[in-house]
Amino acid sequence: MGKHQSVSIRQISRNRAEQVGYYRFLENENVTVGELVQSLSDHCVLQIEGKHILAISDSSEINLQSHVGRLKAENLGVVGNNTDVGFYIHPTLILDAENGFPLGISTVQLWTRNINHADKHERKYYKLPIEQKESYKWLRSATNTQRCLSAGGAKVVTHIADRESDLYEEFATVPNRDNHVLVRARQDRRLAGQTQSLYTYLNQQPSEGTYAVDVPADSRIGRSAREALLIVRRAMVKIQRPDKLSTLDYSASVTLYAVEAVEVNPPLGQEPIHWRLLTTHQVVCLEQALCVIKWYTWRWRIEQLFATLKTAGLNLEATQLESIAAIQRLTVLALSVAVRILQLIQGRDNPNLPATIAFTDEQQQCLSTLAPTLEGKTQLQQNPYPPFSLAWATWMIARLGGWSGYRSQKPPGITTLSRGLEQFESTFFGWKLALGQLVCTP
Repeated sequence: MGKHQSVSIRQISRNRAEQVGYYRFLENENVTVGELVQSLSDHCVLQIEGKHILAISDSSEINLQSHVGRLKAENLGVVGNNTDVGFYIHPTLILDAENGFPLGISTVQLWTRNINHADKHERKYYKLPIEQKESYKWLRSATNTQRCLSAGGAKVVTHIADRESDLYEEFATVPNRDNHVLVRARQDRRLAGQTQSLYTYLNQQPSEGTYAVDVPADSRIGRSAREALLIVRRAMVKIQRPDKLSTLDYSASVTLYAVEAVEVNPPLGQEPIHWRLLTTHQVVCLEQALCVIKWYTWRWRIEQLFATLKTAGLNLEATQLESIAAIQRLTVLALSVAVRILQLIQGRDNPNLPATIAFTDEQQQCLSTLAPTLEGKTQLQQNPYPPFSLAWATWMIARLGGWSGYRSQKPPGITTLSRGLEQFESTFFGWKLALGQLVCTP
């Protein structure tokens, strides 16, 4: 599927026999999700040697309610509203800390919630140890990622997540010499040796300076895209252990660095950006605070990954497979395709990245043959990037997806590039057929 840049079985199959083969593979009980995840990890290991890596984790649901009438009963579960059928995925996307470029997936967790899923009060969720909670996914992801990136020789790993990962258990167990955490604070924690809570103490710190950040649109919360001006504050804090945690298992406190970024004069009707970040990285000046903020803004890459999996790109939730197990296998395979699309997006303006990151030598040869048909007669309609660079290839894939090629137009996004890759795969197949490299069978 990575080769074909698609998760549609009909699209990637050259004939009926191949189509049947793909379906049998996905339905095969001997093909485990663990093996497919390991394949993703193995590829990721090859990309990271000597690098400072950002490991960004998050969860998303695969909603299959529209297919409920034909799905097999085995392994059926519910998603967030406790009504719709589906399952959850929790991947860890690996970025280069130097430039935010996606390098791969280090680990993936998948699970279903029981159809009769009880609420937190019924399960006495608050009193459960972290190992028995769904939130243990954050610690498990960190452990699996550490193992993967250690094998690949990564220099430093920074584990990044949103507010759901604000867990004392994570602060106390994940960090070490080579592993750091960076999360957005969710709760106003008690500080050891201070009368003020975290939020109050941080807000009382002097401003270190200001910083401008591009804020992406988010229709789910009614947020418009804009450039926001943020005031930055910082402080070293000692977080006190929550009373619910055992004194035998966790230290009385953990020392972290806190960074606060608050938007100045947000647009009318828009909630101001207000980030409170906690990290084990040392933050003693504005430059270090801005670096931490920059890394956190790249957390948005995993939201793009989920968008690519779903309706904006691969439309995974429209699959016609009938068993949850097969769809879960397909999901893991689809993640590798989604990462390639993210690489095109991030590399579309970078002439220094080679096309080999996302395209085989044969595919690059095909793109080179296509190039004259995708360029116009004027200078503005010429591909401006060096041949065989990732930006050069992305420009042509975008043209195949319907982009005009004019730099004055909005740059190609997930939908355009996904459509372009589908078109390119068909063209590539015909190109190989014309060269006699394939035999077309019914």
